[in-house]
Amino acid sequence: MQVYTTPKLNNVKVTSDFWKRYRELVVKEVLPYQWKVMNDEADISISEDPQNNGQDKNSHAIANLKIAAGEMKGHHYGFPFQDTDVYKWLEAAAYSFGYHPNPDLKKITDNLIDLIAKAQDDDGYLSTYFQIDAPERKFKRLQQSHELYTMGHYIEAGVAYHHETGNEKALDIAKRMADCIDRNFGLEEGKIPGYDGHPEIELALARLYEETGEKRYLDLAHYFLNQRGQDPAFFEKQIKADGDSTDRDLIAGMRDFKREYYLAAEPIKDQKVPHGHAVRVVYLCTGMAYVARYTGDKDLLAACDRFWNDIVKRQMYITGNIGQTTTGEAFTYDYDLPNDTDYGETCASVGMSFFARQMLNIHAKGEYADVLEKELFNGALSGMALDGKHFFYVNPLEADPAASKGNPGKSHVLTHRADWFGCACCPANLARLIASVDEYLYTVNGDTILSHQFISNDAEFDDGLKISQTNHFPWSGDIHYEISNPDEKSFKLGIRIPNWSANFTLEINGSVTTLPVDDGFIYVDVDAKSLTIDLELDMNVKIMRANNRVSKDFGKVAIQRGPVVYAAEQADNQAPLSSYEVATDAKTDYHFDEKLLDGVGVVQVAAEKQELDSIDGPLYMDASKPVASKSTELTMVRANRENGQMRVWLNK
Repeated sequence: MQVYTTPKLNNVKVTSDFWKRYRELVVKEVLPYQWKVMNDEADISISEDPQNNGQDKNSHAIANLKIAAGEMKGHHYGFPFQDTDVYKWLEAAAYSFGYHPNPDLKKITDNLIDLIAKAQDDDGYLSTYFQIDAPERKFKRLQQSHELYTMGHYIEAGVAYHHETGNEKALDIAKRMADCIDRNFGLEEGKIPGYDGHPEIELALARLYEETGEKRYLDLAHYFLNQRGQDPAFFEKQIKADGDSTDRDLIAGMRDFKREYYLAAEPIKDQKVPHGHAVRVVYLCTGMAYVARYTGDKDLLAACDRFWNDIVKRQMYITGNIGQTTTGEAFTYDYDLPNDTDYGETCASVGMSFFARQMLNIHAKGEYADVLEKELFNGALSGMALDGKHFFYVNPLEADPAASKGNPGKSHVLTHRADWFGCACCPANLARLIASVDEYLYTVNGDTILSHQFISNDAEFDDGLKISQTNHFPWSGDIHYEISNPDEKSFKLGIRIPNWSANFTLEINGSVTTLPVDDGFIYVDVDAKSLTIDLELDMNVKIMRANNRVSKDFGKVAIQRGPVVYAAEQADNQAPLSSYEVATDAKTDYHFDEKLLDGVGVVQVAAEKQELDSIDGPLYMDASKPVASKSTELTMVRANRENGQMRVWLNK
């Protein structure tokens, strides 16, 4: 009988040209730019941000910390959660040290840790709005305060910083925060029997448990998940006690949302489908998956499965974007997927990546890795321009500058990336995902190593085991593995076969091999000193349709090649884009353009372009009269690189 070992992953070096460019961009452009913005030193305009809610002057995020630390005088500026811009930036910087040591940046981040420690209260509390302007209201209005959300983001940053640099002060701040929360929340007498209106602390505490081994942090995360919705009126009771007048609200309009928006209408184990704010949902789901994995809580795991299935099968865009409406940045209902008013917040795609990664840690299912890939190459990555200094908060699948300007219902759709946002949660969130993408490539489960993302890398495991993957993905589907196993350990290597690859060929040590696909993976037994694996995926251009229950995509098609979903843009095609028709069997052609957008795959699609009716003609007319059209080609990229029309779903 063959005895398998449990490999331990020690290090992953990303070698992919595609991702190295983005990861170096984070170091050279994104982090310095965001640091200047948060210090109010950048020349930016956020007045065009339609979601700014009046927060359109500057960031003031570092100044808030300095005021709380006693280094400056003044009032808090920004949202109650303004601190989190700093914490996510710090987390991204921490990950960057793993692949690009930077002594100058390290001095900045070490000094930032010192500032945060100085700003922290003696009891471990840290949320600068309340420390500066409302100390008497700490933990009094949790529906809106984001206090645990804010501290959760620092805990994540502190864990990452300690893990990457060994800085004990960074971890100590996080532990003191968690201890403060533990002293204040729970079902014991004198504690608050509640939770934050915005989930985040749950996943943060699970990460702190991983880093410290302190089970009480896992228990506290478990408490927050189990307590949620036990008293559906908890938030309303707090508001009444804190002062029922709307001028006491911390964020205008937040009390107007239903309990479902905060995932607080009933206990999680009883919730059938996710409702409400999309980022809250996926942060909560990530925490549920974390805690379920460590505690074996079957109710939480069942909720993860329910929420995943509803999101992925009924409420997710083809690009991976989630959250259909600008009202509350929220989910709506099954198969409601409008393209021109889609919200699709960048943070929601980042959070969906977190959720998918944690589900892979529980189940070896290819669908989780498929969604993770979809987010990495589409939903999340579209949130940042190639200069690292302009961003999308909202990511629709159809945009028109005239519509955004002329229709208030579409004013949230920016048709060009912005310098910054009044609510700037997305830029640093995306930065920390890109900087940590090396942590998303492998999942070790018992005696099996799952290689589920086709991002070139060199991975090192215990016992001298090394796996090297090379490719030109996502532009080519030729994937090559070199495995070095000097001690001849026995293990299984699971390689994902993506759902977009209808066919594939496999060679092991140069010999064509056939292996069955099991839940999206093929499994190779490894026990030799060395092994080569060559996988060729089906990279033919696919003309896609939506489930016909999606009324907004009925009679439309989209273009996908490999994991990349393409869009037609006015930069390449004569507007209006609505006048083009693409048949389901249209001829397509693909080429890689080295000069465009630092190298990008381009798809040409045969199309018919209708001639526009006369501007002075009737508004409605007899449909039996033919409309003149001409044969042409649509050029498809996926960039939103100019302020013009863009469309993913095309008429057929």
